[in-house]
Amino acid sequence: MVRDLGSFPRPVLAALAAAERLLTRRAGASVVLADPEDLGGSDRSVVARARVSRNPFSLPRTLVVKHYLADPEPGMPDPFRHEVASCQLFTALPESSRPSPVLIAHDPAARLLVLEDLGRSSTLADALFGPDPAAAQRCLLSWARALGRMQAATAGRESDFGALLRRMGERAWRDPVAEDARAALATVPELLEDDLGVRVSAAALQQAHDTARLLGGTRFRAFSPSDTCPDNNLVTSRGVRFVDFEGGCFRDVVLDAAYFRVPFPACEASFALPDGTAAVMLEAWRNEIAGMWPELDDAGVLEARLLDAQLLWVWLCTWWLLPRIRERDGMLGADPTRTPRISTALAHYWREMAAAAGAVGRDASAELGIAVSDALRARHPDTAPSLTVYPAFRSVA
Repeated sequence: MVRDLGSFPRPVLAALAAAERLLTRRAGASVVLADPEDLGGSDRSVVARARVSRNPFSLPRTLVVKHYLADPEPGMPDPFRHEVASCQLFTALPESSRPSPVLIAHDPAARLLVLEDLGRSSTLADALFGPDPAAAQRCLLSWARALGRMQAATAGRESDFGALLRRMGERAWRDPVAEDARAALATVPELLEDDLGVRVSAAALQQAHDTARLLGGTRFRAFSPSDTCPDNNLVTSRGVRFVDFEGGCFRDVVLDAAYFRVPFPACEASFALPDGTAAVMLEAWRNEIAGMWPELDDAGVLEARLLDAQLLWVWLCTWWLLPRIRERDGMLGADPTRTPRISTALAHYWREMAAAAGAVGRDASAELGIAVSDALRARHPDTAPSLTVYPAFRSVA
């Protein structure tokens, strides 16, 4: 039985009680958890830390428990199964290549995971919203290197991931954003014309449709957490570690590397990076993946693919976000102190894409990006025309 309960929410206590039962079955002797700490989670899950106060088989001193509260939506991928398969994939890797907490136990019937506790680590978001620009810069570079190491370590393991999912009962898997991305490519032209009065030229439409090649079976596929927003990355003494694999999948590596440029597309904490930071992050990432994919060490090849990914993310974010501001502008996330306005984020995404496209002669996309950015500014003249840098960098901006 969980000890020292205090006044904790019932879902936290239910999660720890389920973890006790699971660990006791595994050990063949009673395991007791104490001193629960609610780590947040989401509307779909509870995440809590607990101390192992009765430990019959050398468990770590503390553990993290994640309990999924509901069954998946019919016809949709099961986030619990994806998270278990992702953690199993990583746990089998050498410790030096492991990008996540170790999976200690799981219970499909209870929809429960018991994970290694990485300690009271801060997140990348904490650094970006903190007071120290040098620390924030170090964390960004550590995140870029960790992303590259994870991708290099999981290259060629897509069939292993599929086998783990099938063993969990998941018959098929897909990148959770791929279907949305295809829908965006089909419907954003009408959305832009109806909502902003911007017409997409045939050439710009073709350039956008060409990016769909990233959604298929390219030569540059590796594992992606799918959601690498700043609050899903823990900064530990061993570098950045990724958490939250509810949408874990395999996809083209540049779709995640493009987060350096967009930046962090549609994440609640999507702000600008200081000038030159994205380039330094890209170099740190490329140093980690070049041994696995030497072709991406060619600046021309990499730039073309990154621009495809950036363009695809901008169209996808527009499909997600523009309908939310039909009536009036709003904040991207719930906390107004840690999130930008939607119109500002979209205008920034389109203008940055326009600059990148114009630099390599994709004039149709560049012209469209400028037109959309200008239309957003005209429709929402009382909002900032571009994203400010993260708070950590504002004192030196």
